[in-house]
Amino acid sequence: MDLVENKNLLDSIDARTRLAGSNKMEILLFSLGTREIFGINVFKVREVGRTPHITRTPNMPRGVEGLISLRGNVIPVLSLGQFMHLDAPAGLGKTMMVAEYSKRTLGFLVHDVDRIIRVDWERVKAPENVLAANQGLITAVIELEGGGLVSILDVEQILANSFGEAMIVDITPAKVDPDTNVFFVDDSVVARRKIAEVLDKLGVRHKHATNGQEAWTRLQGIAGHAAQMGHNIREDIRLILVDAEMPEMDGYVLTKNIKADPRFDGVPIVMHSSLSSEANRAMGKSVGVDAYVAKFDAEALADTLRPLIER
Repeated sequence: MDLVENKNLLDSIDARTRLAGSNKMEILLFSLGTREIFGINVFKVREVGRTPHITRTPNMPRGVEGLISLRGNVIPVLSLGQFMHLDAPAGLGKTMMVAEYSKRTLGFLVHDVDRIIRVDWERVKAPENVLAANQGLITAVIELEGGGLVSILDVEQILANSFGEAMIVDITPAKVDPDTNVFFVDDSVVARRKIAEVLDKLGVRHKHATNGQEAWTRLQGIAGHAAQMGHNIREDIRLILVDAEMPEMDGYVLTKNIKADPRFDGVPIVMHSSLSSEANRAMGKSVGVDAYVAKFDAEALADTLRPLIER
């Protein structure tokens, strides 16, 4: 695949925001020189091209080949095959994907880019059997029509493993009752851990789910229990925090389901997503979220949640 074809793959990326809320996603398929097929959400990829000259830098984490200058910005470049300990061909990948994620830009070296596929989130399943070496790096698995599996990479976990997790700064506790509960859902292990840290520092209790369908099932159970006990659901859940992209049901559909259920009236929903473009923010608003905050800025997350749980 040449540079022109790679560029054309992503030419209409902004128009793809209309998929949000339809419970569909588009995945960019690529290989690392092995038999496995890997994928990444198209929204996270800003461009694809031939691997440029990389300036080698000493004392870099495993898999980080060095740095490049991209339109005046210096960004690190990671060889995914080496990072994931795969038995890939020697040498650097001939193709580089530039990913923008949680306000960070990173180059991923891959063997080759294949095509973009559109799938329903219901077909995106949490992985059950993943090689121990890559445990946590695969966030979901898709079965292709006609057979074959695609492993969706957890970019948050890759960034955390390579460069360390974001430090949680001092956060002013919220002025709430000690039994205040927040429900959050995110399919990334590292994201759930950092969200829990922020909520702990805010001084609120929390429950969580690992995908949209699980969250909807649990929330319906909580609402049913509240109705049975004859009290307002806000006594059980003060706020719901949702990720945008999750297996089985995305955050947009989950938000529409919650907003359509009168049992959740008065419970604010905050969307917390690595997809930080204005188009995604607008899509979140269109399905009814009360606030949208980009990952991962602990202080911004706390400042967004605090007035809503104190209200």
